[in-house]
Amino acid sequence: MNQHAKRRYQHEVFGSKARPKPVETEDEEAKAPARTGPGLSPGVHAFVVEEPGRMDRFLAGAGDGLSRTRIKALVESGHVTIDGKAATDAGAKVRAGQTVEIHVPEPVAATPTGEDIPLNVVFEDDHLIVINKPAGLVVHPAAGHETGTLVNALIAHCGDSLSGVGGVKRPGIVHRLDKDTSGLLVVAKTDAAHQGLSALFADHGRELSLTREYVAFVWGTPDRPAGAVDAPIGRHPWHREKQAIVSDEKKGRFAITHFSVEKVYKHAGKAIASRVRCHLETGRTHQIRVHMAHLGCPVVGDPLYGQGFKTKIALLPEGARALVEGLHRQALHAASLGFEHPATGEELMFESELPPELAALEKALEG
Repeated sequence: MNQHAKRRYQHEVFGSKARPKPVETEDEEAKAPARTGPGLSPGVHAFVVEEPGRMDRFLAGAGDGLSRTRIKALVESGHVTIDGKAATDAGAKVRAGQTVEIHVPEPVAATPTGEDIPLNVVFEDDHLIVINKPAGLVVHPAAGHETGTLVNALIAHCGDSLSGVGGVKRPGIVHRLDKDTSGLLVVAKTDAAHQGLSALFADHGRELSLTREYVAFVWGTPDRPAGAVDAPIGRHPWHREKQAIVSDEKKGRFAITHFSVEKVYKHAGKAIASRVRCHLETGRTHQIRVHMAHLGCPVVGDPLYGQGFKTKIALLPEGARALVEGLHRQALHAASLGFEHPATGEELMFESELPPELAALEKALEG
């Protein structure tokens, strides 16, 4: 980081009372609403449009007291469909005869509670904590995952120090890893640290000090040894849980992933899989998974974006085939995380080895 940017950063974080900038994280579009509208019970509700007009107005009238703000939140979290396709705009026009379905999630507690969940702590001081997250652990409470999350574990581990930092549902969280992605994640323990880390992740290393690198095992091999995928990402038009490359940038957000091929695994003379290192320039939901699939090389074990590559498993050697079939996670690991400490200015760099299941996969692919 140059001295000018460093001074400006320290002034913004510690020398003013301005609120932190919004953080662009991989989960910013996946925030699940927490409360239902009056009289509208959790579950799926279908309404047939009788007169054309705005969808939010229609649902506000048909949804038994559902507010337009709540409707917008449900649309943004993928809980509303029009004739089976995910709605992307609460103000979209609907036509007579169309069916609008709204999925109201179960209500969750307003404040998460601490739970005794083991944590692999890589670094901790009074300002922040760096965790090596295992696959299978959800980062923060959301619909369907109200308990058993990293936030619940952090509340128990850190106690009152997390209170009020970044919001009650996401205390201290400045970035996220998908449930079945393992690796390094930093969490703020104080308001000042939260503001500083938020600025770092919003900047994504353009001017400030931030390094985020992932190791991915992907099907096939990219068409070049290194490069960048520059393609906007938005919500999939009909699959609620997926993201997609969108041609209209107004319906998506710009996203850039840099990649380099570290190893190519061949069997019977054919390139079956590769080990790829990815560096994030932006942080969108499922970014690496979507961009690798866009290259024609989806992440091994990815249940959302690698479905069309299941036949590749049959081409693997027997040992690797068994490991992939029993993986039950995407082969994606946050291996490197580096940043300037928001309070001390010290440059911190952390590395995480592959977890046992991915190390075993790599060994089988090499064999």
